[in-house]
Formats: sequence, structure tokens, C-alpha cells
Amino acid sequence: MNAAVDRDGALQALERELSVLLRRARAAQLEMARAVHPELESGAYGLLLRLEQVGPQRPTDLAAYFGVGKATMSRQLRSLKDLGLVTREPDPADGRAFLMTLTREGRRRFTGVREARRARYLSLMSAWDRSEVAELARLLHRLNEQSREV
Repeated sequence: MNAAVDRDGALQALERELSVLLRRARAAQLEMARAVHPELESGAYGLLLRLEQVGPQRPTDLAAYFGVGKATMSRQLRSLKDLGLVTREPDPADGRAFLMTLTREGRRRFTGVREARRARYLSLMSAWDRSEVAELARLLHRLNEQSREV
């Protein structure tokens, strides 16, 4: 078989599988967001995840990380703040800026949902070798990093 045809077939398979994965991930993300708080938008779950992973962040840094505009990020953060899941604090490095951080309640709710999600992944991938899980994570990270550059 011709290498170009083989590569095209592989890219088509990748596109198909990513489409299925993303569709299922969006549905799961909405479910997880609603488990954190019934009024939480699905996209806001990723914000909670990011804040939990890296700690306090400037809204502009969050917008850049997720590849969204400042207005979209401001709206999502305002919603999270109104729900009592995040708080806005002055940035000690720059008095003109502020940082968003999880509240104690936000962290408690998020952690409970995350633990349930991890248990689900553990169940789904129980027959996988640890190296396969690590390789999948590595490749997805690589794809995500390159996607930020596009």
C-alpha cells in the first residue's frame, strides 16, 4: 500500500475516533459540571480543573490557556463566582490585577466529582497496561500542546 494512502487512512481513523471522543467528553463534562452545581455550565468544569491543578490564575492567563476571548472568560468566571465556587483576590505581584482561586466549597464539590470520574476511568481502563495509559496521556498532551499553536 502507498504510504500517502496509508497516512490518509490513519488520519481519517484519527478524525473519526476524536469526533466520538469529543462528543462523549462534552456530554460527560456537562454531567460532571451539573454534579458540581446544577447551574454550572459544562465549559466551566474545565476552569475548576485548571484552578485545582495550578492554583490561583489571572483571568487573562486562563483565557489564553483555553483559547477563548477575555469576554467569554469573564462571563464564565463571574458565573463561578456567583455560585460560590471561585473567589477573586488581588494579585500580590501586581496590585492592578487579580487572581481567581477555588473557594473551599468549590474545591470540595470539584474533588468529589473528580474522584467519581477517576473511578470511572479506572473501571474503563482496568484491562489496560499502565504503560498504555501513560502513552495515551503523553500523546494526548502532545496533541493538545500542538493544537494551542494552531
